Amino acid sequence: MNSPLSSLAVLLGSLWFSSMTFAADKVEFARDIRPILARHCQSCHGPDEAAREAGLRLDLRDQAVAKKAIVPGDPKASKLIARIHSPKADAVMPPPESKKPLTEQQKQLLQDWIAQGADYAPHWAFRPPQRPAIPAVSDAAWVRNPIDAFTFQRMAKDGLRPSPEADKATLLRRVTLDLTGLPPTPEAVAAFVADNSPNAYEKVVDRLLQSPAYGEKMAMGWLDAARFADTNGFNNDEDRTQWPWRDWVIEAFQKNMPFDQFLTEQIAGDLLPNPTTSQLVATAFLRNQTHNTEGGIIQEEYRVEYVADRVHTTATVFFGLSLGCARCHDHKFDPISQKEYYRFFAFFNSVPEKQASYSNFAAAEPYIKAPTREQQAQLDSLDKERLKLESQLAERESAALKEWTDSKILPHELAQLVTGSVRSPLANAVGTLARTKAVSLRKASLGLADEPYRLLQVSLKDLTKKKAEVEKVTPPVMVMKDMPTPRDTFILKRGAYDQHGEKVTIGVPAAVADMPKDAPANRLGLARWMTDPKHPLTARVAVNRWWQSYFGTGLVKTVEDFGLTGELPSHPELLDYLATELIATKWDVRAMQKLFVMSATYRQSSKMTRATAERDPENRLLARGPRFRMSAEMIRDNALAVSGLLKEHIGGPSVKPYQPGGLWEDVSVSRRAVYVADKGDGLYRRTMYTFWKRTCPPPTLQSFDAPNREVCVARRAVTNTPLQALILLNDPTYVEAGRKLAEQMMKGGKSPDERLEAGYKLAVARSPDDAERKILMSMQSDALAKFSKNATAAKNLLAVGASPKDATLNEAELAAWTVVAGAILNLDETISKR
Repeated sequence: MNSPLSSLAVLLGSLWFSSMTFAADKVEFARDIRPILARHCQSCHGPDEAAREAGLRLDLRDQAVAKKAIVPGDPKASKLIARIHSPKADAVMPPPESKKPLTEQQKQLLQDWIAQGADYAPHWAFRPPQRPAIPAVSDAAWVRNPIDAFTFQRMAKDGLRPSPEADKATLLRRVTLDLTGLPPTPEAVAAFVADNSPNAYEKVVDRLLQSPAYGEKMAMGWLDAARFADTNGFNNDEDRTQWPWRDWVIEAFQKNMPFDQFLTEQIAGDLLPNPTTSQLVATAFLRNQTHNTEGGIIQEEYRVEYVADRVHTTATVFFGLSLGCARCHDHKFDPISQKEYYRFFAFFNSVPEKQASYSNFAAAEPYIKAPTREQQAQLDSLDKERLKLESQLAERESAALKEWTDSKILPHELAQLVTGSVRSPLANAVGTLARTKAVSLRKASLGLADEPYRLLQVSLKDLTKKKAEVEKVTPPVMVMKDMPTPRDTFILKRGAYDQHGEKVTIGVPAAVADMPKDAPANRLGLARWMTDPKHPLTARVAVNRWWQSYFGTGLVKTVEDFGLTGELPSHPELLDYLATELIATKWDVRAMQKLFVMSATYRQSSKMTRATAERDPENRLLARGPRFRMSAEMIRDNALAVSGLLKEHIGGPSVKPYQPGGLWEDVSVSRRAVYVADKGDGLYRRTMYTFWKRTCPPPTLQSFDAPNREVCVARRAVTNTPLQALILLNDPTYVEAGRKLAEQMMKGGKSPDERLEAGYKLAVARSPDDAERKILMSMQSDALAKFSKNATAAKNLLAVGASPKDATLNEAELAAWTVVAGAILNLDETISKR
């Protein structure tokens, strides 16, 4: 094969160039060229020195020009252009075996770019966000806050207009689902529709932002990002109790903890001055990784894997970079070397981590006991009682010791004290004194002679036992802790735990930002670096993730990757405005959520017109409101809420709702793990509290694209499969919810029309139209005829689920309406936010 930089005279002679009429529009390096080079060229001609071919780097302009791969202003003289147009299989670039061919449009862009001077620019995401000027737009009346000025400007550029505002019922359902994860009640809808005050919507938003459910909704996505689960993973997959961390996250959002503090406590809460139990629990974010307790494993190998997991999670979640790609070699696309990877690795490499025992697993060191509020109240009460008892004991002992000075002691009594045959703290003390001074045994040995004193001793012993019982059931939580002397960190050749290379010190990727000069060389310093207003990524990544939760897609679609292979932002100025606004508000999370949902952009109708369908099918230009299917958790919570089954209680141990039998046995050692569904409220708690076994995640949630939580996930996949519909029709959760919804429908109206009205208002916050009424009434009529003839079938349907059925309702009729309610719960509109 010819050398990539060999003479190209023959090739140049055979090349066919177009008329060389370049595009009138200026080719932008960041938008047009960098993505081409990153995806098609840089795996062989990029930062990774080990993989670099022909000594050529196309990510650095001076080196590309020095090799004459690029001759600014002269495409014909540029070897890059010659190679991409070569007709020869052994000369064309990218090579055919890479399976990364360039399109004709991409070739033309490269050619135009070189003709225009081949300007390079730093990657947009590595430049600190600058607060942009808010654009002036032609329709200022439409703009409700700065978000709208940026989105309107982009719409106008692409020949689009905003959609009208959604009707009030639809808007209320949308914002209630977004801010709480639960649907509005029919009463809340009616009150909002009837409220014609100018600030009616803002009042609703403020109420929802203060709702206890707000903290739960905000925490839902963070559980994916932090790979939270209730078991260790791997072969043994024992239960663990990391749920106090989940409750910490909920409380942090509910109390509106500033985002910089939220980040700092999770990264370095243990390094704060005099850390509280809450701040120690926060660091469980970094200990949520899997943990292997199998016998015979090489502990150092897995310890290194746990550290690598923390690197990957921190980089992905907080600054949207695939840092893990530099573990075995220099990053092939982003300017991150393998040495920089291990310098970052060093931040997390000094945890005194040990393999926990499989047979009696509680938690892997280091860990703390993290009492719940109730347990802490018990412990505080017991400690208070202990101090009181100890004070009373001291008083009685003091009085008794005072009496001995004027008393005489009998010889046999003194002998007992001196020889120690009477054993108590007081007796030992008196025995020592009794060698020189006599004292009455009855008065001095209170433990034997004084009944009140003895009872106090018994009470103290009982209290100590009670405290031990509380501490025994207090959940252990794996947390972060650094060794007194930091562990040495080395570059690991090819990422292998036992292949030490050069020794490195703590540091951060130079291409991102410099560490503050006065920052300590530990995780607390890392947190300061990440929350420095000059950091180019932290604020951008945070606001982009929140944007995704409201609009379905981030301003940067690849929320997990802001690097060179990630997508460019659809609205770069808007992204920077939001990032700088987050910092300007002192990292006020709740204020940012209000900014999003108060915008006219958010309030638009989600109905698609022909123009928006053709020009913007994915709604990246935001000319209509958001409409997409709810998450797996929200679908279930919605069904529980509209049916009246939902039990709203914040926090606590994870619960076990309905699940098909036998699944845990099939994935557990010796089939010893058995799933036993809860009874009572545990069946009807919000889905974020569902027990998450890593080797067998909740199956119905996985069918709706929930991850297994073995690694962090910043963006869930979205699928549409027949299995999802079958779950909504047949899973006990939804069958039972259909029955309870049917009961409400029957009580909510006497006529069939009134009952349908009640069901629709509960499920989708509107009335059914005529076509829907006709279909559902036919369904109800057919079902009623069937169940009237087959009472057993009716009883079987109504027997699904642990909640009691309403005995005052006719069984055949209730079964028929249960079928109708099940259909309503299965509507695309019911499981979607629109």
